[in-house]
Amino acid sequence: MHQLQTNPLETSLYETDFHGWLQTQILLLNQRKWHQVDVNNLIEELEDLGRQQRQELRNRLSILIGHLLKWEYQSNRRSRSWLATIRIQRRDVIRLLKDNPSLKAYLTESILESYDNGRDLAIGETNLSAKTFPNVCPYDLTQILDDQFFPGIASDLLEEYN
Repeated sequence: MHQLQTNPLETSLYETDFHGWLQTQILLLNQRKWHQVDVNNLIEELEDLGRQQRQELRNRLSILIGHLLKWEYQSNRRSRSWLATIRIQRRDVIRLLKDNPSLKAYLTESILESYDNGRDLAIGETNLSAKTFPNVCPYDLTQILDDQFFPGIASDLLEEYN
């Protein structure tokens, strides 16, 4: 079985100057110098990049869901800041999905994984009892991403943005 060889100079650069290593790998790939590419570290970095995109999706959904919960369960404290956070996170999730369409297959799982963090955020920022918030996400995917959906009673804050 053929084993991939790693260029020792590239491994050293990888460990001491990641940006320099990355620029070198791009150059080698563009020049089609396949035998000089640091394949093992490149594979590792590509795998990490995929995980980072999924983590970014979960993080944005956690913040978005947390603010939707705050909006619904602490309506007397609503602010432009909460509204802006909801709107920004929605746009960023939609852009992330547009830039990475394969993440759509991971969206339902991401919402399930993100809800606990979003719930914890809402508990921490509202000082409401944990019992106030549902144990499972009360919003479906369509609602979470719908720029017209704001749970709970209507708010005058929304009129400024429509």
